[in-house]
Amino acid sequence: MALGPLLSHAQDRPLITNAADVISLRADRAAQRLKVLITGVVTAADPALKGRFFLQDSTSGVFVDNYNGHRPEPGDLIEVSGITDAGAYAPIVTAPRIRPVGKAPLPPAKVVTIDRLMSGAEDSQRIEISGLVRATRVDGQRLAADLTSGGFRFRAYVPMTPSLDPKALIAAQVRVRGTAAEAHNRSLRQLVAVEVYVPTPADFIVEKPEKIDPFTRPAAPLNSLAQYDRDTSFNQRVHVRGIVTLQHPGESLFIEDLTLGLQIKCHQTDEFVRGDIVDAVGFLGFEDYLPVLQDAVLRRTSQPRMVITPKPAKTAELQNGLHHAEFISCQGKLLDRTVRQLQVPTNAPASTRTILVLQSDSLIFTAEADGPSGSSKLAFIPIGSTLEAGGVCLTEIDSDGKVKSIRILLGSPNDIELLQKPSWLTPRRLLIGFSALSGILVVIVGWTVAVSRRNSVLNFLIRDRERAQRELQQAHDLLEHRVKERTAELKFQITARKESEVRFKAVLAERTRLAQELHDTVEQTLTGIALQLDTASKVFEQKPIETLHHLDLARNLMANSQVEVRRSIWDLRSRALEQFNLPGALLSGARQITAGTDIQVNLETKGAVQPLPEVVEENLLRIGQEAVTNVFKHAQATAIGIQLVFDPLRVTLEIQDNGVGFNPETSAGARDGHFGLLGMSERAKRLGGQLSLVSAPGQGATIRVEIPLDPARNVPLPSAADAPKSNDDIAKPTEDSRPDCR
Repeated sequence: MALGPLLSHAQDRPLITNAADVISLRADRAAQRLKVLITGVVTAADPALKGRFFLQDSTSGVFVDNYNGHRPEPGDLIEVSGITDAGAYAPIVTAPRIRPVGKAPLPPAKVVTIDRLMSGAEDSQRIEISGLVRATRVDGQRLAADLTSGGFRFRAYVPMTPSLDPKALIAAQVRVRGTAAEAHNRSLRQLVAVEVYVPTPADFIVEKPEKIDPFTRPAAPLNSLAQYDRDTSFNQRVHVRGIVTLQHPGESLFIEDLTLGLQIKCHQTDEFVRGDIVDAVGFLGFEDYLPVLQDAVLRRTSQPRMVITPKPAKTAELQNGLHHAEFISCQGKLLDRTVRQLQVPTNAPASTRTILVLQSDSLIFTAEADGPSGSSKLAFIPIGSTLEAGGVCLTEIDSDGKVKSIRILLGSPNDIELLQKPSWLTPRRLLIGFSALSGILVVIVGWTVAVSRRNSVLNFLIRDRERAQRELQQAHDLLEHRVKERTAELKFQITARKESEVRFKAVLAERTRLAQELHDTVEQTLTGIALQLDTASKVFEQKPIETLHHLDLARNLMANSQVEVRRSIWDLRSRALEQFNLPGALLSGARQITAGTDIQVNLETKGAVQPLPEVVEENLLRIGQEAVTNVFKHAQATAIGIQLVFDPLRVTLEIQDNGVGFNPETSAGARDGHFGLLGMSERAKRLGGQLSLVSAPGQGATIRVEIPLDPARNVPLPSAADAPKSNDDIAKPTEDSRPDCR
C-alpha cells in the first residue's frame, strides 16, 4: 500500500514581473535566485559593460547581468526572463534570456537633486541632472566627462560624435539625461562613486558654454588667489603663470611666481623640468584648508627656462604656515629613515620612495624623494647627520589654521646635501659598548657562582643518595608485605562484584521487559477504552442503543487488558499451544484501537506467510500496536497502511500514515513521560534489526522495522546489544533510558 501521492507537496517560488519588485529586494532575499519575467525598454547599454545593460519598465529600472552576451541597443523593447541576484551593490537580474519585442521611446528622465543621486538611491533609474564640466577625456568610442554639482563630483559617459569637442566642453554648464550607475567596493558592497550612462548625444545638452578662452585673460598673481573678490566664482577657470619647481607627471605640478607658490592638480602627462615657465588654467579649490588649482590644463610658454634656487626658510616661518608650495631649503638633523616600494604600471622600472625624518630646533619635518630601486644615495646617509634639504614645501594645516605637518618634496636625491656627519662616538655606539661590557661581566660572575654552587650541590647529592638507598631497601620490604595483603583483598572484592553484577543484570532485564510490556499493552488498551467511553457519552442522548455497542467494546477491551497484564507479568503465554497469526493480530489490534474513529486501516502482506519465532512475533506485534496508537493520539490521520513482508532472510514491517507529521530530530528522546519511539527502537535492536523513521511537518510519517532471520533455524540473528558487556558497561538505569513516544 503506497501513500506517496497523498504525502508530497510541491511549492513553486514566486515569479517577479516588474523591475520595482526586483530592485526593492533585500540582498539575502535576492540571493535566493527568484524567477523574473520583465518586459521593458533598454535605457543604457554601454560597450564597456560587455553585453550588460539597464532595463526599465513602467515601475522602475534594474541592471541585467548579460556578461559577454548579445548587447541590445538603447530603445530596444525586450522581454527578459532570468533570476535575481544580490549584485555587488543593488539587486540585479542575472542568467537572462532575451526575446526582442520591438522598439519604444526611452522613458522620461526623472529630475533629481545631486544629494539624491550621490546617495545611490537612484541606481539603475533614468534621471536628469545639471552640472559643470570639470574635465574630459576620450575613452574609446565614448566621451568621459567629469561633472560637479553642489560640491559633489560624478562622471558621465556619452557616445562620441564629431560634434563633441572635449576641450570646448570644459567649464560648460550642461544638462544630462541618462541611467544612474555606481562604482562600488565589491567586498564591502559600499558605494564609492556615481556614474551616469548617457544613451545618445542628444541627451547631453550644453546649456551655457564657457564664454571666453581663459588663456586669453591676463595671468592672476598667485597671492591673489582665494582672496576676497565679489566677482569670484568657482565655476570659472583661473589663469595663472609661474616657474615649475616640481612635477609628478599625471598627478600634480608646483609653480611659483614672485609672490607665492601654488600646487596644481593635472592629469596631463607632458613632462616639465624645474625652471620651465608654464601657463595653467583650472578651477580654484581647497585641500587641507589651502588653495589648490584643480583639473588644470598646462601650456609651456615661449619664455626661456630659468635657473631657480631654493630660498632659505626659517623654522619660525614654517611653524607659522608660511612658504606653502614654495621652493625652499631647510636644515635639520637626520632622526630616522624609511624606504618604501612604490606601485608602478606594468613593464615600468621599479621605484622607491625614501622618507627622511629631520629635526630643526623644535620643528620635526620630513623630506621625501622618489628614485629607482636600489640606487638612492639617501639610503646610506648615517643617522644623526646634519642635512640641508631643498624642495617644495607642502604644509598641512587644520581647521584652526595650525600647522599639522610639513613635508619637503625633493625633485631627486641630489636635492639633499650632507653638511656634517655624526661623531663616531654616538650615544648609540656608546650604549652598545656599555651593554657588551656589562654582558661580559655578568657572564664571568655567573660562571663563578655557578661553579661554587655546583660543587656544594654535588656534595649534598652524594650524602642524600646514600641515605636514599637505605630508605629504599626498607620501603621495598614493606611493599612486598602490603602487596600480598592487597592481592588477597582484591580477589575477595572481585568475586563479590561479579556476583552482584549477575544479580543486577537479571533485575535490570526483568524490569525493562515489564516496563515495555505494560507500556505496549495496558496504555494502548486504556487508550481504546477512553475512546469508546468518549464516543458513548457523545451519542448517548441521540442514539442510546448504539451507546451499548461502545460500552460492550470498552468492556471487552478491559477483559483483554486483564489477560494481557497477567501474561506480561508472568510471561506464561506459550505460542506453541496457540494458532497465532501475526498479520491477523496486527490488523485486529489496529482496528480495535481505531474503532469508532474515521481512520481507515489497511493491511498488505508480501511473500509467503510463515510462522516466526515467538520473540519476533511478540515484538513486531508490540511495535505495530505502539505505532498505530501514536497515529491515533498525535497524527490526526485519516488512513493507516500496514505492510508485512516475509523473506527467507528477513521480515519487514512498515506502518505509514497521512497525518500532520513531525520533526524526528525534536522527538528522538523520552520527554514528558512518552517513550514509544525509543521503546520500538530498543525492541528492534534486541532482535538484531533496525528501525527507521521518516517524517516531516505536513507530510505524515513512515516507520519501517527490518528483522534479519537465520534461514537455517528461522530465528533472529544476535544483535550487538546481546553481546556480553564488560564491568565498566554496567550502569544503573536512569529516567533517560526509558522508552519514548512522540
